[in-house]
Amino acid sequence: MTRGAEVESVVDASSPLGEAMRNKLILGLFLPLQEGAWSPSTAPRDTSWSYEYNSMCTKEAERYGFDLAFGLGQWLGKGGYGGSSHFREHELDPLISSAALAAETSRIMLISTVHVLYGWHPVHLAKYGACIDHISGGRWGLNVVTGYKPSEYRMFGLEPIEHDLRYSMAAEFTEMMKTLWASDDNVTLNGKHWSMTDAHILPKPMHGRPVLVNAASSSAGLDYAAEFSDLIFITSPGGADPHQAVESLPAHNKKIKDLARARGREVRTVINPHVICRETEEEAWAAYQAILDNEDTVAADNFVAAFTGGDNRSWRGHSRKQWVVGGNVHLVGTPEQIVEWFQKLHDAGCDGMQVNFFDYLPDLQLFGERVIPLMIEAGLREGPAR
Repeated sequence: MTRGAEVESVVDASSPLGEAMRNKLILGLFLPLQEGAWSPSTAPRDTSWSYEYNSMCTKEAERYGFDLAFGLGQWLGKGGYGGSSHFREHELDPLISSAALAAETSRIMLISTVHVLYGWHPVHLAKYGACIDHISGGRWGLNVVTGYKPSEYRMFGLEPIEHDLRYSMAAEFTEMMKTLWASDDNVTLNGKHWSMTDAHILPKPMHGRPVLVNAASSSAGLDYAAEFSDLIFITSPGGADPHQAVESLPAHNKKIKDLARARGREVRTVINPHVICRETEEEAWAAYQAILDNEDTVAADNFVAAFTGGDNRSWRGHSRKQWVVGGNVHLVGTPEQIVEWFQKLHDAGCDGMQVNFFDYLPDLQLFGERVIPLMIEAGLREGPAR
């Protein structure tokens, strides 16, 4: 199958991604669509997986000028990761949630995670995505995930697929969607894994095609990102400690961007900090320690085992304690210290921050009121929401 025509209008200045790129740092919110969010801990908080709660988070993020909101996708059995917290047993579907949030927001980009190898056909997702794109006024994006957990594949009656083959299949799937989005005529394609005869979708996405995203660390995953993605969610090779992260990230970011430039493309890298911000450093570290002191041991054990027991190449530098807190890089401190770390991560080659919190709404509100004005002052963000 030949490569489809690249639709460059997705990064036009008038598109949501083009507007986001006017900032020195793209700013995203990792939504708590799943029970317990990122931390298998029973420390007190009001964070909820419910739609109402996620809607409030998204609208607050939009009010504070965030560029995008994003939810992960997962498929777990009864009890989730277990423990007294039933960690991640409940989760809202990110594709359906994005459609609902599109009707409640006006500016923020909405990125949906979809496991494209779990029974999807490119025609389905090209059509559904274009529909959500129109509901949102051109603000929808797709995070392409292949999946790696054998239990998830078997939930759909499928056998696990070898690592590099998964990305070859994802590439064919993405090419077919791009062709459907770009073509004014019926499309007939016969690939190795999917075929279509006289397929056609209308309406077309509003900016040529939606924003395409993926997360990867392996060679096959990074090759996919370099070929297709506008944004790639990266992980710190040095683990969650920010000192080690900023040492390991420059080479990692350069490798990814060089791969894209060799294909005549530009890709922006976005990292996921767990932000624990308080007015004093002592308060911030006390909040960090409270998460650890209230660890749900059974859930934490299962959570760590699920990510380290398969052929997933990301997150390998993280300790068990860092998994309990959650998030890829832990930024703990005052608003001024958080902004200093954002600057250092940017200097290490990161183009965006996809932040998550422990107690979402109060933490998000403190971030919006105290951190974002300092980001503007530091030149990392442009100013108030448009």
